[in-house]
Amino acid sequence: MPRTIWKGAVSFGLVHIPVALVPATTRTGIDFDWLDKRSMDRVGYKRINKTTGEDIDSENIVKGIEYEKGHYIVLSDDEIKAAHPKATQTVDIVAFVDAKDISFLYIDTPYYLTPDRRGEKVYALLRETLIQTGKVGIANVVLRNKQHLAVVMPLGKALVMNTLRWADEVRGVEYLELKDEALDPDLAERELEMAKRLVEDMSEKWKPEQYKDTFQNQIMDLVEKKAHEGKLEAVGGPEEAVDRRGADVIDLTELLKRSLAAKPGKARAAADDAEDGAGEGEKPAAKAKPSSKPKPKSTTSRASKSAASEPRKTTPRKKAG
Repeated sequence: MPRTIWKGAVSFGLVHIPVALVPATTRTGIDFDWLDKRSMDRVGYKRINKTTGEDIDSENIVKGIEYEKGHYIVLSDDEIKAAHPKATQTVDIVAFVDAKDISFLYIDTPYYLTPDRRGEKVYALLRETLIQTGKVGIANVVLRNKQHLAVVMPLGKALVMNTLRWADEVRGVEYLELKDEALDPDLAERELEMAKRLVEDMSEKWKPEQYKDTFQNQIMDLVEKKAHEGKLEAVGGPEEAVDRRGADVIDLTELLKRSLAAKPGKARAAADDAEDGAGEGEKPAAKAKPSSKPKPKSTTSRASKSAASEPRKTTPRKKAG
């Protein structure tokens, strides 16, 4: 049974598709713990004052952003909490774009979308529509109090959602400062033909299972070998998914008609009409909330910082973690 981490709906126009979110990947790798070789006790991370070297209690730690060199702005937990986006339980599609236009550089984390609460038909409709048009949906979604840009796209008979990196997180090719010899090379026709032939000779079908993490395999083989030799050292001493009730899907054809007919200033009226037209015993589809495109994060590029002639910018520097 797949592990559901989130439930909500995919929304476009007046149409809501009840869905559940399932991780599409699993993390593997070697996890090394730190041990004290003298006693084989576990070694942890200590919080210390980097100036005095003394231990510091968590109650004396505050969060700050370096605004200028050596000068910080301190933010309280309440101020940070207030800035978190409101979780809407909706994958809100704000536009459709050609799938080929999205660079692999923007793809972050993949998830499967599965139909939920009798949403199979409209789920299939969106999937087939995307396949036949070659489009993907660009959406806003909040996961674990963090706002994400995402792309909804078909994968075989399923729909997947990939979170995307924001534009200011992806460096452009100009960052490489490629020389003219690489940008506009003088290639001989014979060289190009030989390179094409080599690529064709090495071409094969994509089979991801044939590629292995050799480092992990060798480390685990070594661990098994040492375990069988008796070289064991004695060492001392999931987020529940939120299930919020979504709206049942009413007549799909009518919702599509109303979504197409809705224009600025009329979308609200169309949504109200959809409620009035719902049959007895049926619940109207949830109204699509107007999307608010997130403002790009303000960052200062390293290239601009290296130019001594430019005045210091007062944009806060982002730090990892």
